[in-house]
Amino acid sequence: MSKILVAYFSASGVTAGTAKNLAEAAGADLYEIKPAVPYTSADLNWQNKQSRSSVEMSNKSSRPELADKNANIEDYDTIFVGFPVWWYVAPTIINTFLESYDFSGKTVILFATSGGSGFGDTVKYLKNSVSADTKITEGKILNGRPSAASLKKWIEELRI
Repeated sequence: MSKILVAYFSASGVTAGTAKNLAEAAGADLYEIKPAVPYTSADLNWQNKQSRSSVEMSNKSSRPELADKNANIEDYDTIFVGFPVWWYVAPTIINTFLESYDFSGKTVILFATSGGSGFGDTVKYLKNSVSADTKITEGKILNGRPSAASLKKWIEELRI
């Protein structure tokens, strides 16, 4: 069995809970992707075109700064990367995270929480943030605090 990391970004706590359950089900280490400047509720107001999240998501080259770069990616074979879906894709801080480490030869499996949309073009937008020999795949939308049993079943199906 490969060594597994669950790395996640959570703006409101929803994705954090899912990531913790996934890490427990997978017997994986857990790492929180934190922005250098935490998001406020005003920053997350998607209805305000001037809010921080709206401005970042309207600029595909936006790369919010990370609070740290201590994920030790080199220690892992498989990395689950989780996030809330914003504007039908991953928040641009996920690009920052992927571009901050060497994922060569690694398997990256995405998971997300969403208020109603799927992954959209997430894989397409994230592929350019990792090396060509990184396997990056769309995993699952994991809403509603999935049980450990359902997460273990999914992990078994992945054969990692």
